[in-house]
Amino acid sequence: MPNLVRDWMSSPVVVVDPDTTVSYAMTLMRRRNIHSVVVAISEKNKQYGIVTTTDIRDKIVAAEQNPAETKVGDIMSGPIITGRPEWTLKECSRIMQEKKFHHLPVADEHGILIGMISATDIFMAVEETGWVDPSTPG
Repeated sequence: MPNLVRDWMSSPVVVVDPDTTVSYAMTLMRRRNIHSVVVAISEKNKQYGIVTTTDIRDKIVAAEQNPAETKVGDIMSGPIITGRPEWTLKECSRIMQEKKFHHLPVADEHGILIGMISATDIFMAVEETGWVDPSTPG
């Protein structure tokens, strides 16, 4: 059986409001040892953005912005798509590559966020379990 996103995603997802300061988001990320936070643009409509360590590097540090005075809504990418827990790692990798994502929130069939998968998670899955081509009969 191929590795599925649900097997390797992290949970729970850390979600912040668009008015949250980048400084606070950075503290959450460091304390939880994560590299991204989801931004709830409209939880009612299941619309989200994302802020990653790369965004902080490029849009705060390199741009000489004060993280205590900048809102995550100002630097987030979004709205973003979400992945599905039943996707294979191959499907997930292909979509992440096409969209140039390194972090992909995962939602259930109702659109509720249930996890986050990253390029590092996929790397660890392949390193730990080896690579099995999902199209090859087992």
